[in-house]
Amino acid sequence: MGGSTATGPALITGCSSGIGKATALRLHDAGVRVYATARRLETMADLAAAGINTLALDVTDESSAIAAVSAIEDDAGPVEVLINNAGYGLYGPVEQLPMDKIREQFDTNFFGPVRLIQLVLPGMRQARRGRILNVSSMGGRTTLPGGAFYHASKHALEALSDALRMEVKQFAIDVVLIEPGPVKTPWNDVAAASVTAAESADDADPYAEYKAAVTASFATATTGPLARLASSPEDIAAVIARAVTTRRPRTRYLINPIAKASVAMKAVLPDRAHDAALRRQYGLPH
Repeated sequence: MGGSTATGPALITGCSSGIGKATALRLHDAGVRVYATARRLETMADLAAAGINTLALDVTDESSAIAAVSAIEDDAGPVEVLINNAGYGLYGPVEQLPMDKIREQFDTNFFGPVRLIQLVLPGMRQARRGRILNVSSMGGRTTLPGGAFYHASKHALEALSDALRMEVKQFAIDVVLIEPGPVKTPWNDVAAASVTAAESADDADPYAEYKAAVTASFATATTGPLARLASSPEDIAAVIARAVTTRRPRTRYLINPIAKASVAMKAVLPDRAHDAALRRQYGLPH
């Protein structure tokens, strides 16, 4: 790749729903040989029925990752496009989230993508073509209340992508960051549930008001006045397909007006002013 469009197999993670499922369908319709993956095959029955190759892949399990990449290479040759889409949002106060949950967040959102990149790079290097798309978030460039570890994992994915882009340019491999803003998917429900699951060691939870405000923010993202600006999974899939098929992709695709405004606000405002603006927006306790 690196100046050409995809002809070889594309591996997509997190295809059980949302962005991953929409992307698999979009690329399949564009004539790309898609290998859609998720932890459970039954969640992709509709993709298989549409003629898309499906494989079980748990990105937090190295043996599962090795088996999936090997199966694709045996079936269709080296992976030419890797789309690291699998991920979720862990939200809640830093003090209250247990370390096993924090490690799980990084295993899924960061270490899993890292291992898959390591596994596909030898084939891409030898072919001197390839494209790696890491699905980050506007949250990889700005940080919202309650999401310390989700945002940390996405900031890490952004730094990884920036360094990797320089490392593999010599092999004609492109590295692309996809940075959606709010998307109408089950992601919001999972993130909101993690806030309420964060437990306090005190009889009276000192973060109760804060957690209530953060939880409410997920509802307003998809049902409030700005909900009309939220993207659909198909909107994000269209951008990903463009990044896969264009001859010269951008290094970053920041998607939708909310994402662009949030990142611009973070870049322009001093930290204390930015914090104050978010506190007012969320109705956070002072």
